[in-house]
Amino acid sequence: MMIQEQTILLVEDNDDDAELAAMAFHRAKITNPLIRARDGVEALDYLFGRGKHAERDISDLPAVTLLDLNLPKVSGLEVLKAIRADERTKHLPIVILNSYFFKPGQRSTRRIRSLRQQLRAQACGL
Repeated sequence: MMIQEQTILLVEDNDDDAELAAMAFHRAKITNPLIRARDGVEALDYLFGRGKHAERDISDLPAVTLLDLNLPKVSGLEVLKAIRADERTKHLPIVILNSYFFKPGQRSTRRIRSLRQQLRAQACGL
């Protein structure tokens, strides 16, 4: 009997960032299958077995989901809310990815604090 490794779900719209993640897994000798969703809608469809993923066994959840916050169609924060709101996925491990760079002089502190509070609230299920 062969044990299938759990997948890793990478939710990333940027091809360069997705390739970098795949290279990092390869270098670390992590051989789990890497599934990529290019936007928030595709990520939710994969997790909840909708659309082109309707035939997927939704009880077979990824080992971890790497979630970019800046996504087209549905934001990463909205994806996180949907995951935490569903009994089947609320305990799914999520790693938040964000490559947003602030320029000197911007009002970045307030934005970072706000984002941090939103993520904490989501992690606590508030």
